[in-house]
Amino acid sequence: QVQLVESGGGSVQAGGSLRLSCAASGYKNCMGWFRQAPGKEREGVATINTSDGITYYADSVKGRFTISQDNAKNTLYLQMNRLKPEDSAMYYCAADRGFCNSRSLNVPNAFHYWGQGTQVTVSS
Repeated sequence: QVQLVESGGGSVQAGGSLRLSCAASGYKNCMGWFRQAPGKEREGVATINTSDGITYYADSVKGRFTISQDNAKNTLYLQMNRLKPEDSAMYYCAADRGFCNSRSLNVPNAFHYWGQGTQVTVSS
């Protein structure tokens, strides 16, 4: 069983930064961050293969967000810089025992384990 607990959300002005953390337990090969704004579908933000560190990013966050992991701490991070109001959403940490690929961002239902979410609000 994989358990995920997110933290680090909050409110920030446009152009600011936030770092999300996800404390993870259990065996998993792929981890990622997804987000969902009110009235919108859940969308993939970034994923990482835990074994080799290969990452994938949504086009909307490339160059601004960085996904990383600390294997010693069993923690996943999402560093978010140059935040925009359209980044406002509930952010979820997800994990699966399968490996990530370039399509993983588009298939949130393929992830079997989810955290409870942490809210990110960016004001203009």
